[in-house]
Amino acid sequence: MARDPLPQPPNTPRPRGLTLIESAVTLALAALVVGLAVPGFATMQERERLRGVAAQLETDIMYARSLATARSDGVRLEFAGPRCWLLHDGAPGCSCDGPVPICEGRRVLRYVNLGDTHPVQLLSNSGSLLFDPTRGTVTPTATVRLSLPSGPRLHLVVNLMGRVRRCSPDGLPGEAPC
Repeated sequence: MARDPLPQPPNTPRPRGLTLIESAVTLALAALVVGLAVPGFATMQERERLRGVAAQLETDIMYARSLATARSDGVRLEFAGPRCWLLHDGAPGCSCDGPVPICEGRRVLRYVNLGDTHPVQLLSNSGSLLFDPTRGTVTPTATVRLSLPSGPRLHLVVNLMGRVRRCSPDGLPGEAPC
């Protein structure tokens, strides 16, 4: 048999909702959680920008190799600045000063300029790579270092066959160590 709830005095209002203190504590906790999450989100966003640039450059290296074979002509990947690279069909010596590359006497096949405000910078131990159309090789081999001002780095190592290996000297999550 079910018991009846305790009787209420006839004129006692039933409490409803939250008090002002309960609402303030809930809002303070929510603000604290959001405040802790925002810096982590910004770091994650920078890392994804770094990975995006690395993926684009890796794709362009593979594209240069296949383009050299398809055209039966050498294709050069040139690093013309800390945030710029391009594919062309001539000798090295291009520049990324401005919205269009300066490459006199060369046909530009692809141009990537990240812009001065982009956080990712690249540095290569070789100024340019030449993809051979008959052998499918690249000379010289190179390591391209991509970095963020906040510290995380990725390396793209291009071997003699034009294949790319990506690694992180900083132990970036999800990347192979260098």
